Amino acid sequence: MRSIVEEALNRAKAESEPPQNNSDLDAVLKSMMTRIAVIGCGGGGSNTISRMKDEGIAGTTLYAINTDAMHLATVRADHRILIGRQRTRGLGAGSYPQVGEEAALESEHEIHRAVADADMVFITAGLGGGTGTGCAPVVAKAAREEGALTIAVVTLPFNAEGSIRAENAEAGLQRLRDVTDTVIVVPNDRLMEVVPKLPLSAAFKVADEVLMRAVKGITELITVPGLVNLDFADIRAVMEKGGVAMIGMGESDASDKAADSVRKAIRSPLLDIDISGATSALVNVTGGPDMTMGEAEGVVEEVYNLIDPDARIIWGAQID
Repeated sequence: MRSIVEEALNRAKAESEPPQNNSDLDAVLKSMMTRIAVIGCGGGGSNTISRMKDEGIAGTTLYAINTDAMHLATVRADHRILIGRQRTRGLGAGSYPQVGEEAALESEHEIHRAVADADMVFITAGLGGGTGTGCAPVVAKAAREEGALTIAVVTLPFNAEGSIRAENAEAGLQRLRDVTDTVIVVPNDRLMEVVPKLPLSAAFKVADEVLMRAVKGITELITVPGLVNLDFADIRAVMEKGGVAMIGMGESDASDKAADSVRKAIRSPLLDIDISGATSALVNVTGGPDMTMGEAEGVVEEVYNLIDPDARIIWGAQID
């Protein structure tokens, strides 16, 4: 048995060397790649796009959409789209979702052009304000009309932001549910349970980080070679018509890493629900170079034990 293991390790080392270029094969592979667009709507969504640009998310095209020209000029993205030039003259939506929606409808042609070739579209927004809340459903509807798997990853406002923003956010969330395949909801107030003494400005940065990790965790299961890879069909199987979803994140370096990381993810303040009735789950296991297949499978087994036995679970594993 030892000789088999040694032979496998030697092969793995040899296979780690990049093969010679084959332009024809490269062209075929490029044509088969899943085309993923990530679109940040409004100030909050665009800030998340900047964070994603800094991080680098493989295989994605990043768009920032806003009515506020000054803010948009500061955003780091592959493409920036100023919407509603006639409606808002680049001055923002004034925290009115209706204005954000009207601006998006005015620029609907540009939005359709951005999502036209995408297989999967992520839409990020901080719900409660004007542009993000009003624009995100218009973008989602356009993406669905173009045939893309459409996933919104949004935050709900902090209590400190007031009741009007909370009401706007709830209305915006309901509209998104009607025009997306899946909405992943991150309640900002739950973040404060993790870092209760954090200044509000810093808390928004934490929210950006959570949204970035959610999108990165899903997309790179497809776009980055890993220990266990998924393809676009796997993601679609779980997230098409998936409804509202929550996200949990857990990390562990304990001796029982698998069980401990799942426990932490389930107890994460972001996942404030009982998951026993979940009908599907997408599990991303990320570990260091020493992570074993047994450890990765252990994480998935722990999740299996906690949710509906008939639920569909899709999982992938990556070395970071």
